[in-house]
Amino acid sequence: MGFVSFAGRVFFASIFILSARQMFNEYGVDGGPAAKELMPKLELAKNHISSLLNVDLPDIEVKHIVGAFIALKGLGGILFVFGHGFGAFLLAGYLAISTPILHDFYNYKPNNPQYYNLLGECLQCVAQFGAILFFWGMKNSMPKRQLKKRAPKPKAA
Repeated sequence: MGFVSFAGRVFFASIFILSARQMFNEYGVDGGPAAKELMPKLELAKNHISSLLNVDLPDIEVKHIVGAFIALKGLGGILFVFGHGFGAFLLAGYLAISTPILHDFYNYKPNNPQYYNLLGECLQCVAQFGAILFFWGMKNSMPKRQLKKRAPKPKAA
C-alpha cells in the first residue's frame, strides 16, 4: 500500500515538476513564452479587479510572476512526492491563483471555439485542486504513529 501511495504521488506531482522544469528552461531574460502568454491575461484580470475595487493596482513584472509560478510548482511538487503537507499547500496555492487567470473561459462566448478549450483546461485544474484537497483530508484522517511505551521490567529479587 505504501508503494502504491508513493507512486501515485510521483505521477501526480510529475505534472507540476515537469511543467516547472520546462518553464525554467525557457525562462530567459523576459520570462519566456509563459510570460508572453500570461501578460494579456494578467492585464485583463488586473483591469477587472481594479474596476471592481475602484483602486489602481501596482504594475507587476510578468517575469516575476512566472518565476513565482515556477517556484510554487517545482518546490510544491517535490515536497508533495515525499508526502509533505506544505507541498500540497504550495500546489493548491498555485492552482488557486493561476487557474482563473490562465484559463479565462469566462471572457469568451460559448460559440467561440477557444471557450471550450479553456473550459476543459479550467476543469482539469479544478480536478487537480480536488485531488490535493483529498490528499489533505486523507493525510489528516490517518492517526499519527505513537511510540509504544515499554512497561518497566520488574526487578528480580
